[in-house]
Order: sequence, then structure tokens, then C-alpha cells
Amino acid sequence: MQARLALLSAVRPGLPESEIFRLGLLHATAELCALGGMVHLCGPTSALCLASTVGLPQDLPRSWEVIDQESQVAPARALHQGSTVWLPPPSDEPAAATQAAEAADTADVPWPGMRTGLAVLPVSAGGRIMGTLTVLTGDRGEPTPEEWDFLRSVVAWTEERMVQAPKVTAPAASQPDGERPQQTAVPDLMVGWWDWNLQTDELIWDALVMEYYGTKPADYTGRIQDWIQILHPDDLAPTLQEAQRAIREHSIYEATYRVRHLDGTYGWSRARGKPTYDDQGAPLRMVGVRWESSESPSARDALSRALRHMSDGFLTVDAEWRIIFANLEAERLLGHSQEELFGRVLWDLPAAQRIPGLERRCRRAAAEEIPASFDVDMPDTGRRYQLRLVPGPVGRAIYLADVTEKRRMQEEREAAERAASERAAQIAELTAALAKATTTRDVVDAVAQRVLPPFDAVGLVVQAIEGNQLIAIGAVGYADDFLDVLNSRSTAATLPGWSVIASGAPVFLSSPQEYVAYSPDHADLPGIARKQAWAFMPLTVSDQTFGVCVVSWDRPRRLDADERSLLTTISALVAQALERARLYDAEHTRSRELQRSLLPRDLPDLPACTAAARYLPAGQGMDVGGDWYDVIPLSSGQVALVVGDVMGHGLPEAATMGRLRTAVHTLADLELPPDEIMGHLNDIVGGMSEDSYVTCLYALYDSTTQNCSIARAGHPPPALVHPDGTVHFPEPAADPPLGTAKPPFETVELTVPDGSLLVLYTDGLVESAKREVDEGMSGLARLLRTAHDEGIDADLETLCDTLTAGLLSGEHQAADDAALLVARLHALTEDRMASWPLPEDPKAAGLARRHVREQLSDWGLDELTPTTELLASEMVGNVVRHAKGPMRLRLLHDTRLVCEVFDGSLTMPRIRHATETDEGGRGLQLITALSQRWGARYTPNGKCIWTEQTLLGPDGRLDRPSDTQDLLFLNPEGFAGDLDALSFESQEQ
Repeated sequence: MQARLALLSAVRPGLPESEIFRLGLLHATAELCALGGMVHLCGPTSALCLASTVGLPQDLPRSWEVIDQESQVAPARALHQGSTVWLPPPSDEPAAATQAAEAADTADVPWPGMRTGLAVLPVSAGGRIMGTLTVLTGDRGEPTPEEWDFLRSVVAWTEERMVQAPKVTAPAASQPDGERPQQTAVPDLMVGWWDWNLQTDELIWDALVMEYYGTKPADYTGRIQDWIQILHPDDLAPTLQEAQRAIREHSIYEATYRVRHLDGTYGWSRARGKPTYDDQGAPLRMVGVRWESSESPSARDALSRALRHMSDGFLTVDAEWRIIFANLEAERLLGHSQEELFGRVLWDLPAAQRIPGLERRCRRAAAEEIPASFDVDMPDTGRRYQLRLVPGPVGRAIYLADVTEKRRMQEEREAAERAASERAAQIAELTAALAKATTTRDVVDAVAQRVLPPFDAVGLVVQAIEGNQLIAIGAVGYADDFLDVLNSRSTAATLPGWSVIASGAPVFLSSPQEYVAYSPDHADLPGIARKQAWAFMPLTVSDQTFGVCVVSWDRPRRLDADERSLLTTISALVAQALERARLYDAEHTRSRELQRSLLPRDLPDLPACTAAARYLPAGQGMDVGGDWYDVIPLSSGQVALVVGDVMGHGLPEAATMGRLRTAVHTLADLELPPDEIMGHLNDIVGGMSEDSYVTCLYALYDSTTQNCSIARAGHPPPALVHPDGTVHFPEPAADPPLGTAKPPFETVELTVPDGSLLVLYTDGLVESAKREVDEGMSGLARLLRTAHDEGIDADLETLCDTLTAGLLSGEHQAADDAALLVARLHALTEDRMASWPLPEDPKAAGLARRHVREQLSDWGLDELTPTTELLASEMVGNVVRHAKGPMRLRLLHDTRLVCEVFDGSLTMPRIRHATETDEGGRGLQLITALSQRWGARYTPNGKCIWTEQTLLGPDGRLDRPSDTQDLLFLNPEGFAGDLDALSFESQEQ
């Protein structure tokens, strides 16, 4: 290849274009071992004219002497596309032949019976495509990439040499070759001369020629187009070919052709001329004569015969749409002979009038003066034709090609392509939906929504192996009774699902009869299911089949190969998604169980408050988080309300939350004030190895004083709703989150009216990507006021639902975990409390017993009097012996009876094991035996020791420890006497 390109490069510039074409074709065909080659050049009309050939007999390419640029033959396509075109040789196989016929116009093969491929390249000049180069490759395949590159190099060389071709001016009139022949008078013969400049396409006619051709001097442009416009369409190609032959062979030009007169008729004319050349052999001009001839040629030329007998309809019309030529096929389509058609206006023909919109579309295309193509349906035949209209200078050429089968096959291909595109879109849509599906239910819903409608299916069952059973884990379009029957046969090896799993191959049953034949042991299932066709697809992952997906129809349905292939592909996607979903379901179940175990199962119902709570996970895949809430009952009508948030999602955060919740319970049982509890929690979080970010709010409510103490670490403030509906956000100083704060923590003290609501929450309830915390708190306050006005807050469970629905709906759906705790606070009334100061001497025990007897009698709790006297006496005796004053006794009566003794000492009692010889150490053991619960807490001025007794037992009677009567043997009268010494059994500190 390189040697040939080097040889071409050595050719001197200035060669005539004909020699350039010849050399380029010669080397292109030789390198590819081709049969021959052709070069076509664009003519003055919408045609490609054959300019040069190599290796081909003279008559062989005659059918390609003139090519319509708007046709689909290979050179015309290369011209329009501006790129290479490859047309493979015809195949002997019927299918391949059909495909080739669909892909190309029949004129792509310039002569019948020859097997050859065509490699076509566009040729440019002056920045535009001016022709094509065609190589006839024979029956070999497409040129290799290296051969295509070589052909492009040959074209590039051709284009370069064409630019360098000499532009020689016409010789002077005095030169012999430039002399014009003188007009010769011949009887009965009009002879005139003409001069055609082959360099510029200028054409000179004398007066006789102009008169015969019917051209007015004012309309004459002096260009070759003036002659082409009046030439009969059938005679154009052979006349130009004869001129090219004479120029190429340096011979005489002779031609007989028809020209149109002013009245629209045609007459025969003959022309004779001789080309002239410059010193280098380049053609300069052709001069000659023409004369009128009444002699009709003996036969039509090849192009005329081809047009007359071509399989497509062809006719030409003048500017007024009068028919001036029609071939045999056009005559058949229009229903008239050529003699009947000649001179008639196309629209006046009945056949044309029956074609809807034909005149309008043709006139619009002609007005735009560009070639146009559109389909028309011929009346009465049911055939479809492609009408191609090519405007010319003085008329139009109309081609009618029967494209009925071609369009049918095209529509079938387009339908198949649309179906394939739709299937691809369905798979893409299903894949996206399955990628988002996290649970088994999500997968089943995605398949039902995106698989059943395209297949007109009505039922879906997904079965999976669990142990030795095949259980339906999801279904759509089936009644529950059918699923119960199906699951009842889950171990039946003859069930179709088991058969499909065993074979690993899909099964398609198009009717109930086929179902019964396939699975006779379960012939009743189609009737129970009310289905009549089924597709059983195995669900296989990593070569393990774990289930079956069943799509069903309510009518007989036979799936074609494409539908079966698509369903099989879909089942593979479903299997992958189900495998992930089943793993997620198992993990999700464990996570939710862990979450439930870490959060309170039930909130205690306390006299001091009633509460309701909600925990809302952030979303799919993040059901385990670090938010928590708690209601912790304490002594003496006190209750602790807690809400906290460990930032993040997952098991580590949930574990951290569980540790902190346990720590809060432990610290709350010590009855420490809120700020001290926050300090201890801060130390715990700071000591964790992981980088934890924790916020917390701790509220301590005392129902005896209606006082609420609140401390918060990096947490949103609570909302306090007064009985009149007023909403207030008490905001203690904002301390940093736990682990980063430096105690002491700030505490705010509130006096809470009886019946007020205290609302605690985490930031996930009021904050989102599209809402700031302040905006969310304002929304919370608005909802609380509305709920109070509408009476919704009377039911705390309903109130929780209202708040979560109002704050976590729409665009504000929780992006973070959200915890909500709503508590209605109740005060202990004065008539349920009694308090007395006591002296700091041994008589205090007797005085305490008397106060207890009198107050319990007033409350109607006489049965608790002996036990309570003993408890009060023991606690007072401990204070007298081991502590200091001032001393005070208090009784509280709600669902329990609470007995409290206050003193000014900070020394806490503790139980110790007394030996048989010890005189003391048994007092706290006695208190433990007599009370349901007891304890001690610090007060601002000392401490308080308290006991609790349950008022009602399981049988509705007053409840007390079973050994109380045994302990009261010391004084059956209830310590009415002064037995103070017996009450001083106490505990050393």
C-alpha cells in the first residue's frame, strides 16, 4: 500500500481530471484485487454522471451512467452521508437475500447476475462533496480497516490533484481548433452552430439554434443548463455519455435526441462536434453544429429502455403538471396508456384524485424546490407506494415504487425494536425498584407493579423453602383461602413449585389442561385459584435454588419465546433481590427485637403522672437508633422523666443507648438531683472508648410540691402546656452534650399546675433537612394549642399520633430517629398529706406513733396502723440514736402509704448482718420486712428515710407482709404504752 501511495505522490501536478480519475481508480482496484472501479461527478441537475471507469466493459456500467442523487443506491448514499458506504455482495441464502433487499435499493447492483460488493467513498473539491469513487470488490468481504485507510488516501490524492489541475483559457478564434464552423445553407434543413466551453460550462448558440430550441435571447443565460432544460429526460443520460466519450477518446461527438419546443411538443435534433485540447491534452471546448432531423432513431438508447420498462412507476410533468412521459408501470397505476396520458394534467386523472392529499403534498414539495419523498396508498389495490418527486428547471420527475412489503417488514422491525426497547425499559425500571426494595414485601410489590401489567397477568405468588416446606412468602391477586390450601401442601413433592426447584428450569403452562397433565395430584388448584395459565420461574442465587416465582393469568395464555426469555431474566433479578430482602428481614427482626428490649415495654401508671410515648425510626434500613425515653417512679410522689439521643444509627448506637438508660435508672434510684445525675452521665459518656455524641434531658417532678426540676445537656427544651392551653418552652442554660460538658449543670425549677402537660422529644421530631429546630418547635407549639382547643389532648395516645403525624409528614419525614414522651402531671392534694415536727429526745417515737394512729384513722386505714406505728417508731428511734435534728414526720396517701422521717444529718443508714449476741443492727431488717419498699434520700438540709406500703392486695384487702402479726407480738395494743426502748433497734453507721 505504501509503495502505491508513494508512486501516486510521484505523479507530477497539473494532470487533467480524467487522468487523475484513471490513475486513482487503477491503483485502488489493483491494491484490493477488485473487478474494477467508477468515478461519478455531480451534474447540473440532481444527478450523478459517470465520469470515469477502470477495468469494466464499455456497456457494463450503462445503467449507472446517470444516478438520481435522491435515490438509495450506494454512490447517492455516500454523497448524502458524506462518509464511506459498504454494500456486501448478494447472498445465495434466502434470508440474507431478503435482508439485502431490505437494506438497499435494487439499483444498487448495476447489472444483474454479478456477485460483487461495492466500496464507495465521497470525493470533495473546494470544501464540498462533488462526486464519488466506487470500487467493485467482487465476492470478497468488506475491506479491512487498513484497506479503507488506503482508499481514503487515494481519494485525498485525487482531491489534491484536482485542485492542481490546469485552468486553461479557450484558444483564440484565429487558431484552427478554436474556429467556429460557418453556417451552411442546406435546403429543408436548419443548421446552426454551438460552442461549449468545457472549462467553464459556458454555451454559445447562434440564432438558428436558439430559434429551433425555442429560447428567447432575453431568457438565454449562456450556460449548459439552457440546453439540459429543453432536453427530453429519456435522452439526457446517453447524450451526456456520448459527449464524455468523445472528450475522453478525442473522437467526434454525434448524438440524436429530442428537444422541447415552445408549444410543449418534442422534435428530433441531431448534433455533431469535436472537442479541442490544450498542449497538455486537457479538454478546452467542444464546437459543432446541429440540425433538425425528421428521422426517428431506429431504437431507444439503454436509459430510455430502462426507464420505459423499469419495475417502478416513472413519469415526468411540466411546470403546469401536464404529463410529458410515463413508463409502463406508471401507465398501469394510472389506468391509461402513454398516448392517453400525454398532455393531461396529473390532477385530472381519476386515479390521482382518489389518492388523499396527493395534489397538496406534491405542490408543497414543488414550491420548496427540493426533492421530497412520501408514502401514498393506492386506491382499490391496498398497496402502498413511495412517491419521490424531484423538481427540475422546467418540470418534475415522479417515481412510484411499491413499498408495501418493505413497509410491512419495516413496521414489523420497528414493532420488534419497540418491544425490545420496552422490555429493556421494563427491566431497567424493575432493576431500579428492586435495588430500592429492602424487605420481602417490597420485592413482591415491585414485581407485582412492574411485571404483571406488561404481561397482562393478574396473579403473583413467591414461594421459598423454609426447612422442608415450600411456603408462600408473598402473593398478589390470590385469596387467603387459596394460600392456606397452598401452604397446607408445602411438603408435597409433586407440587409444581417443588418440581421447578428440583429441575432448576422454568415451566410454562398455557391452560388448565396443561396444568392437570403436568401435576395431576393437584388438579384442584387451578379451580381454587381461579387461574388458567402459569409461568413457574425458579429463584436461583449462586447455583442454589431457594424458591419459585409464579406469574399467572385468568385466561389461557401461550407465551412466545421473547416473553419466556424476558420472564426468565426477570426471575434472576427477583432472586437476587429476594435473597437480599430475606437477609434484611432476618436482621431487621433481630434489630427490632433489640430495640424493643432496650426501650420501655410499658410506661408505669403513676399517681404523679400519666404518660404516652412514641419511637419513630429514621427510615428503611435504619430501624435501630440511639433515641430513648423513660418514666422512672421515685419515692414520695416523685417521678423522673427522661429523654435522650445517641447520635447515629445502628447496633453500636443502640448498645450505647442501653448502657446509658441503665445508668440513668441506677442514678435515679439514688434519688440524686438532676444536675448531679447529669454530671455522672457526663463522666460515663466521657469514659467510653468510642466517640459518642449524646444529648439528654432529665426532669424531676415532685407531686407533693408541684415542683419540676429540669437539666439538659445539648438537648431541645421541653414543652410545658398549662391547663388553659398556654404553651411554654422553659429553657435552662444550654449545656454542651454529654461527654464534652464541664459540671455543674444548670437546673431550672418550675412550678407546674395540676393537670399540665410536659412534652419531651428528640431533635428528630422537630428538625429535618428542610426545617430548622426553631421552626419545628413553633410547629409543635401550634399543634399542642390546637389539640387542647379541640380536646384531643384528653387522650395522650391520640395526642402522640397527632403530633407525629403533623410534624413528620410530607417533606419533613424523619431523616433521624424521633422519640416523643408526653406526660400529664398530677399534684398530691393537701388532704392526702400530713406532716409534724418531732422533738429531739426519746419521747419522739411515742409522739410519732400517736400521730400515725390519728392520721390513719382519719384516712380509714386503721388496718395499717400497727405496721406503720412500728415503722415510724423504728425510723424515729434511729434518728434519735444516730442522727441529729431538726426532725419531722410526714405521711403521704395515694395508691400507697408513704411514711417519711426527715432529719438534719447526711449520714445514710445501711443494713448489716447482726450476730446473735448483738443488741443492735436489726432495725433496718425489721423495716425491710414490714414495708414493700424503703430507702433514703438527701434533702437540701439533710436526709429523709421513707417506707412504702401497698394499700390493696390482690384480693382487695389491705396488704402487708405475712410476718407482720408475728412482729407485733411485742405489744398487741399497738405500742400504746411507752415502749420506746424497744424501738431503738438501729443500725450503726
